[in-house]
Amino acid sequence: MNYLILIFSGVVMGLIAAVPIGPVNLICVRRTFAYGPLNGFVSGLGAALGDGIFAAVMGLGLTWVAQLIKSYTTIIELIGGALLVYFGFRILMAPVLPRVDCDDKTDRGGTSLARAFASTFALTVTNPATLLAFTLMFTGLGGLAGGAGSYVDASLVVAGVVLGSTAWWLVLTTVIGLFHARIDDAAMQMINRVTGLMVLLFGAAVLVNLVIKVF
Repeated sequence: MNYLILIFSGVVMGLIAAVPIGPVNLICVRRTFAYGPLNGFVSGLGAALGDGIFAAVMGLGLTWVAQLIKSYTTIIELIGGALLVYFGFRILMAPVLPRVDCDDKTDRGGTSLARAFASTFALTVTNPATLLAFTLMFTGLGGLAGGAGSYVDASLVVAGVVLGSTAWWLVLTTVIGLFHARIDDAAMQMINRVTGLMVLLFGAAVLVNLVIKVF
């Protein structure tokens, strides 16, 4: 029963980390509309793995890793903000491509799925705020997760985090995938413009905040 509680606490953390609307959510939603639920789900898996890594840092007591991340926060935020601006601009300027019913395989399979996975993973692990969020969650759920007495217990919590995050991406992309084939070119162009602008603004906000902190 204790193992189930540990896994459940991890699932809760994974959902808390994944559900709030942010740039990764916007990118996964846009990819699901444009390229289908598989691409969107694989993109979500990249974020789930990133969440799992941050959870492992906290859950397994890897304080030296946490300190290393904190010591390079400025560089990490710079990279993360720049990536968001880059992805936002690319989405904003993206043409409306043929989707599933066409022969074009762009961003739907093979190495494109690997790129989809890698891009959201990179965005997740270059966000130091995610580490802070897991620090607060492990502290807040100390009676369930933070009090785990062994590496096995902590590993179960981390597994729960990945499971919870993955479940969110599966549900989200499956539901949005139901509308994938109904999206016409005009609607897809609007989705590109809105998503790209919002992701770009997220990145700009990170960079502006970084400049304010440094100077």
